[in-house]
Amino acid sequence: MCTYQIKLQGDILKVGFGNTQATGDRIVRDVAAKLDEMITTGELAGGTLIKINGRISVLVSQVLADKLGKLYDAIAIFDPKIGEKGLDRYVVTISRHPDYRVGDTLDVVRSPQPASNIKVVLCGFANTGKTCFRDGLKQALLQIPNTPESYFISGCPDGDGSWYSETARRDPDLAAELKTQYKAGFTPEFAKLKAQEVRGVNTPIFVFDIGGRISDENRLIMQEATHGVILVKDESEIAPWVKFCDELGLEVMAIIFSDFFGNTDVVESETPIVRGSVHRLQRGEDVSQRPIIQALAWLLVGLSKGK
Repeated sequence: MCTYQIKLQGDILKVGFGNTQATGDRIVRDVAAKLDEMITTGELAGGTLIKINGRISVLVSQVLADKLGKLYDAIAIFDPKIGEKGLDRYVVTISRHPDYRVGDTLDVVRSPQPASNIKVVLCGFANTGKTCFRDGLKQALLQIPNTPESYFISGCPDGDGSWYSETARRDPDLAAELKTQYKAGFTPEFAKLKAQEVRGVNTPIFVFDIGGRISDENRLIMQEATHGVILVKDESEIAPWVKFCDELGLEVMAIIFSDFFGNTDVVESETPIVRGSVHRLQRGEDVSQRPIIQALAWLLVGLSKGK
């Protein structure tokens, strides 16, 4: 499986992780090889400016800067946190051109988004395993051939970023230390910034999780979504979140029971709503092959393709 995807669309280099189970050394070798191939064939011919859009690790950013900096006078990277509806904003990070200064913001009007673009919020009360479920769903989508582009983020300040599960598998102590450092308060300011980030993401499949409360902060963030996936520990937790999603105009696409001490998944139905159970959402475990997660992944692919 490809560890990193690179595609040139006009003057925008679309990038993103493929097999995120791969270690950094493998990924940077693959990135360097792919860039060299694109340079040799003339696909990356160089010029004044190139814009980069997608998920980039620190390691990958160094390879991109090294290779592209020799071909282009200026490089700008997409920042979803400062985008607006219908507008992408890129920040100039490298420049040897008089028309561009480091720190300049470039506004790029998006092409109209297909109606099939979906933004899915994973919601539910605390300790239902939303973060683990999110990471498993991300891996499941990456394993489906010809899957539309997807993007995953955390919508809560608990320190469990999209990096957490991968780090925990390799170094649990480091993951715990970083989580403590990154943990912050769930303030109205955080909610406004996160809502803006969600609003600015423009990919066919976008998934984010939120904190385990029905609150004004989560209302602000969730209203930017189109669909909801609800994780619960028991039947009594379903109604409050269904009501919350209904108030925000979100289509509930899945209701899933999370049973940490269970030993199997059950897929009860796949239409019109995915229903079933998932067991043992344990941090650091690869849960991408769980049947209920696979069912949801295929549903997302179908919806994003208008099926």
